[in-house]
Amino acid sequence: MIVNTEWYRVFLHAAESSNLTKAAQSLHMTQPSVSYAIKQLEETLGVRLFDRLSKGVRLTQEGQALYLHVRTAFEELDSAERRIKKLKQFSEGHLRICANGAIIKDFLLPSLDAFHARYPSIRIQLSQDRTSRILERLKQGSTDLGFVHLPVLDEEIEVGASHASPYCVVVGTAFADWTLQPLSTERLTELPLLMLSPGSTTRSFIEGWFQSQGLEAEADFELNSLDMLAEFAERGYGAAFLPRGFVASRIASRTLLELRTEVPIPDRHIGIAVRKHSSLSLAAEAFWSMLF
Repeated sequence: MIVNTEWYRVFLHAAESSNLTKAAQSLHMTQPSVSYAIKQLEETLGVRLFDRLSKGVRLTQEGQALYLHVRTAFEELDSAERRIKKLKQFSEGHLRICANGAIIKDFLLPSLDAFHARYPSIRIQLSQDRTSRILERLKQGSTDLGFVHLPVLDEEIEVGASHASPYCVVVGTAFADWTLQPLSTERLTELPLLMLSPGSTTRSFIEGWFQSQGLEAEADFELNSLDMLAEFAERGYGAAFLPRGFVASRIASRTLLELRTEVPIPDRHIGIAVRKHSSLSLAAEAFWSMLF
C-alpha cells in the first residue's frame, strides 16, 4: 500500500485544527484540496478518520490512533531537518581522524588548531595508530581521514594529496665528535642504532635505505614510539632516525645533534587517505579544504 506523504501532512493539520478550512489556510491550500486529500487517505486506509460536524471535524477512534503515530513521525522529520541544518552550519558534527604519531606533531596539529578555532562546535575525534591499522579503520568506516606514510597499496583506499616529510639521524651530545664530518652509511652502522619495533612502516623505510646501499641495519634498541627514540638518543644511547620536524626544537636547543650522511636519507611522504567511493562528512570536507 502506497500512501502519499502529503496526505498525512494534511491529515495532521486537520486533526490539530479540527477544521478543514483552518487546515487549508495553514497549508496554503484550498479547502476542497484538503477535503480531497483526506478522502483519498481514508479510502486508501479503508477507515473513516473524521466525523464531519456542523462547525468542523472530529477524529474518530481510528483517526485518533493514526494521529498519534503521524504526529510522532512528523516531529521526527522536523527534528531531522533541524539536525541537518545544524550540520550544514557547523554548529554540530564530528570530525574523525586517524594519524601516525609523527604526522600528528609534525604536520597535523597546525591545521587542526586552525579548524578547531574556526569550528569550535565540531567534535574532533583523533586516534593515533600505525598505518596498517589506520587503513583498516578507513575501510571499516570508523574514521573519515587517515594521515599515513606512503606508499599505500590497497585497492579500497585512495590518497587525495601528499606532503613531504624530511628525515634525519640524531644523537645526543655524548656523540658530538660524530657530527664533525659527513658519515658513510657503513660508518653509521658502527653506532648503536635506535629504531621502532619491527612491522612499522618507519622501520621498513629505514631498513630499505640501508638495503639500497647493500647494508643490513641491526637495531640495538627497539622502541614503540618516536618520543622514546628521541629520549634515548638524547640520553646518549645511540643514533635515531626521526622526522626532522618532530625533533626540530631539540636540535635547535642542541639537546640532540644531527648527523650528516654522505648518502642523504630521502624524504618520506605523508598521504591523506580516504575510502574509495565514500562521501566525506561536511566536517571532514571542511577540514580537507583547510589543508591545502
